[in-house]
Amino acid sequence: MQRRVRTRTIAAVSALGLAAVLGGCGVGGESSDVTLTLVAADYGNGAADSSKKYWAGLVDRYESDHPGVTVDVSVYSWNDVDRKVKEMVDAGDPPDMAQIGAYADYASQGLLYQAGDLLSIPVQADFLPQLSTAGEVNSVQYGMPFAASTRLLFYNKELFQEAGLTPPTTWDELAECAEALKARGVTYPYALPLGPEEAQAETMQWMLSNDGGYTDVGGTYGIDSTENVETFSWLRDELVGKGLTGPVAPGKLNRAKAFEAFAAGDVGMLNGHPSLMEMAEKKGVKYGMVPTPGADGATSSTLGVTDWMTAFEKNGHRDEIGDFLDYVYSERNVVAFSREYDLMPVTNSASRAMSSSGQDKELKPFIDQLPLSELYPVGKTSWAAVNARIKKQIGKAVEPNGSPAGVLGGLQATAVRTENAG
Repeated sequence: MQRRVRTRTIAAVSALGLAAVLGGCGVGGESSDVTLTLVAADYGNGAADSSKKYWAGLVDRYESDHPGVTVDVSVYSWNDVDRKVKEMVDAGDPPDMAQIGAYADYASQGLLYQAGDLLSIPVQADFLPQLSTAGEVNSVQYGMPFAASTRLLFYNKELFQEAGLTPPTTWDELAECAEALKARGVTYPYALPLGPEEAQAETMQWMLSNDGGYTDVGGTYGIDSTENVETFSWLRDELVGKGLTGPVAPGKLNRAKAFEAFAAGDVGMLNGHPSLMEMAEKKGVKYGMVPTPGADGATSSTLGVTDWMTAFEKNGHRDEIGDFLDYVYSERNVVAFSREYDLMPVTNSASRAMSSSGQDKELKPFIDQLPLSELYPVGKTSWAAVNARIKKQIGKAVEPNGSPAGVLGGLQATAVRTENAG
């Protein structure tokens, strides 16, 4: 890694030296200016807080200190950004950088710079360790974590107080709370969004609560493990089958609708990420947050979700990209972005700064969870196909006559087949 950094530095010095020689000779008048292109996702909810504003401010500051480098940023909604980058790549004209939801396919095709070829050693070492590891393909980091989120169990304080309840720490306690809330006419005692929008998140959160997950300790798919089948059998029998998950079948309930129902005061409990805090506060809903209950106690790990920064080799510009990304990942900028969009910082330095700041006290429970989090198996090129299949099928596992073993077994077969094909 030291050799790479040295090479990058020498290249930069050589370029400067050459420019000075040419300038002294009065040759040509060619410009050495470089324009970097970045395609980024929008984390805002409208024009007022669009990520366009964040990137415009950051780029203005960077360009003022780096004459000769222009950064052209295009921001797209999450509905469009991954597709837009794929279209650019397929057309042979990828951006220099793309801040998107996945990286493994591009890395496996040999299209991306390694993180170690771009970032300075202190910046790369500042990433939270499990996020760096999640950005690796064959033990080489290509995906640079950009924003992160974790999950906690949200509960409606007023509904709990009226029913004389305390927040649950185990599955049985959660079911008991849900029974009491149902008896008081709460529409969704526990909201279980297993609809196609983000079923993979709720699924993994529940798997982790019983020491399961999508993969085993060796990284091999284990979707139909004994623990996972036990988890979905319990959900089917103890929550869904007893009418404790509300009027919409879990397989048809999307996360956005579940969040809206919580903000409307119609949900007793659900797993949520930080954006739910603002939604609830705007509607005047008083809420509490606790770690997700586990089979026998508080869950030891939680779901972590990370979006990725990638850099394509096609246009060159390695040195300029690396210098810009060093700036993007400075403590100041990571903290500013995390605060703007209620997301978790992806670096150790920003995490320490926010954990010790009273300004970020509402985010601190999520920040504290991040080092304990487990991420989707995003380093597998098969994950995109497996993820899509989970979104379509997992709701069937908790239907009254559904077969958790059958549904999870089918997903496992899909995962193994796709992994072997890759």
